[in-house]
Amino acid sequence: MASIQCQFYAETLAMSTSIQVILPQHSSLRESSGGKLPVLYLLHGLGADHAEWLRHSSVERYAEDKGIALIMPSVGRSYYTDMKKGAPYFTYLSEELPAVARSFFPLSERREDNFVAGISMGGYGALKLGLSFPERYAAAASLSGGLDIVSRVNGPNSFLPYEVECIFGNIDGLRGSENDLFALASRLAVSQEQQPHLYQCCGTEDFLYKDNVSFRAHAIDAGLTITYEEEPGEHEWGYWDRKIKRVLDWLPL
Repeated sequence: MASIQCQFYAETLAMSTSIQVILPQHSSLRESSGGKLPVLYLLHGLGADHAEWLRHSSVERYAEDKGIALIMPSVGRSYYTDMKKGAPYFTYLSEELPAVARSFFPLSERREDNFVAGISMGGYGALKLGLSFPERYAAAASLSGGLDIVSRVNGPNSFLPYEVECIFGNIDGLRGSENDLFALASRLAVSQEQQPHLYQCCGTEDFLYKDNVSFRAHAIDAGLTITYEEEPGEHEWGYWDRKIKRVLDWLPL
């Protein structure tokens, strides 16, 4: 297993940034993917960075066992958006990052070899990527995701006082926008696009539990198929460490 912290200049962001990369030393999956590795883009939560997953979980060991590469970017507190007053992080994540990562490392471009997952804010980002670009990702997984963004910005939340306007602009236009997962789910359900496998979990004691219940109900009503799991658990790494192992077992590798 190779663990690499990679710094490079992101043209989209007009600044240097970092990604944490995990490459399995032995992977039988590489032979079936034309010499390239399947890859899971693993997204961090609010207030964290690219190092969060390795600091708090055993995902490196789990990935080695599966023979899959991990790419872990940093997006600050952007909520995986093209910020109204800030950097275009969603464009960076969806366009530049995969191209740069593939130029540096032996990663497969095939849809069936590309996956995305995340915790909390990163759970939102993972489903946003999967729902926005179903032609690029075979699966997307949210662990304790902050999925109901409209309710979050209009109710109790963990945003700093100035952040909501900087990230989303006028929140009156948030519902139905490209940042509203409920709207993205509805659009995908009626499109002709192949749907990615979707996975969602949340602890029943998590403060985001209601967000997850409401998104699951909406996705199913819209006609999407989603693997949903809930169990006793809070918003913490003991729960996420168990569930990311479950996600890796669930991925259609």
